[in-house]
Amino acid sequence: MTSNAQGALLALLAFATYSLHDVIVKYLGSHYSPVQIVFFSGLFAFPLVSVILIRESEPGTLRPVHPWWMLVRTVATVVTGFSAFYAFSVLPLAQTYAILFAAPLLITVLAIPILGEQVGLRRGLAVTVGLCGVMVVLRPGGTELSLGHLAALIAAFGSSLASIIVRKIGQEERSVVLLLYPILANFVVMGAMLPFVYVPMPTVDLGGMALMSAMAFGASALIIMAYRAGEAVVVAPMQYSQIIWAAFTGAIFFDEYPDAWTVAGAAIIISSGIYIVLREGGKPGTMRPVLRTRSRFETGAIPRIRFFGKLSRNKNKDAPPTAD
Repeated sequence: MTSNAQGALLALLAFATYSLHDVIVKYLGSHYSPVQIVFFSGLFAFPLVSVILIRESEPGTLRPVHPWWMLVRTVATVVTGFSAFYAFSVLPLAQTYAILFAAPLLITVLAIPILGEQVGLRRGLAVTVGLCGVMVVLRPGGTELSLGHLAALIAAFGSSLASIIVRKIGQEERSVVLLLYPILANFVVMGAMLPFVYVPMPTVDLGGMALMSAMAFGASALIIMAYRAGEAVVVAPMQYSQIIWAAFTGAIFFDEYPDAWTVAGAAIIISSGIYIVLREGGKPGTMRPVLRTRSRFETGAIPRIRFFGKLSRNKNKDAPPTAD
């Protein structure tokens, strides 16, 4: 098996795991507030985070080099986690994914003011077409828009902003700093809100929370392994396999079937995203915001930091920094 085939298979397994993670989020979301879900998923992630922190050998303090950028990223991550979990709770899985798939398009847009990236006419048109696909999914005027749709849009934007900030400051900030601040912020903010929404949880639901954390940790590790095995231009489009899982699991567990508008809009968004990845993959240079960003929304509750050593040991130059 070629290295690209290995990378693609690892990525498919990772995003399948993430999709099952989101099924649990949706199930728990019908019984509990997103505040409670995010809080406990982060709480159960702390043992995993502790192992990562113990392995951190890079010298330095926990004070960020870029405190204002870190603040913006932390706020964006907290808002993204709450919004994404709420969207999964109230919207069909396929529709939620279709909207979240706009994140790579938004990353390309945000790269212009934040990274100074130059976006050519073709990529600019691809972004425009992709965002039109989001409008097809939302169908303003043709369907009743809800807070869930707004939450999904906010999650897509917040995840894009958090990711592009890592592209800007990730070479200067310690990985442990990039990891720790969003997790602490989630713990403090959600913990402060928890008494107002808390509902007692049976053991099986607590187990679901713990399983969510383990699955997200494992999926994140698989994505890192995928980028190390294969080229980013091959691995990155595998994220869109989640829409297939969403149609499958939505029908089985929640009796959800995507309508024609959702399918059409998702097809437009996915086509635009793949085109941008292919365009970036054929160009030299290190500032490739879509290729170098793992396309999965950040919640700040799950560790997304190096698992297998430093990035400098990575043979795949397109692999994204593992603190993203």
